[in-house]
Amino acid sequence: MSFHQNQKRGGPRDRTCHPVVDTRKILFGEQLDPEMFNSIAQAAAKAVAKDDTGRSRKANKPTQLRKFYDELCLWEAKARNGGEERFAEYLPFIRMMNAKAAYAEGRELVDCNYSTLISHCLNQVTDPATMTQCKLFMEAFMGFYKQERPKD
Repeated sequence: MSFHQNQKRGGPRDRTCHPVVDTRKILFGEQLDPEMFNSIAQAAAKAVAKDDTGRSRKANKPTQLRKFYDELCLWEAKARNGGEERFAEYLPFIRMMNAKAAYAEGRELVDCNYSTLISHCLNQVTDPATMTQCKLFMEAFMGFYKQERPKD
């Protein structure tokens, strides 16, 4: 059986994806880059919106990405209201969003660019302040992303 026939029957798909999103400037902490929620978020949105992965255009639809953003907002509100003492309880569930992104990537609802971006951001969350910065970055990202893919 050829590779093409195997794919038609639901066999293994080529999961090779080389992310083009540049996460080097996305750094949370005490000193934020003044362009974090502007040009840096816009560059990330353009990279994630770019369709050069060879995958179908069903990946990275704004409604799908909005689900991740909504969950991030939920955890940010809990972290802000619970303070440092409750944050340690929330952190494992916040980081579990990486697994949810991996699952969505496996179902081709998001691509590796988005998974890489969300993972990079979530891995920097260490306290309520960085959680808020992560949420604000993703808020800016979502605004620019909708500009890149307005009709989805």
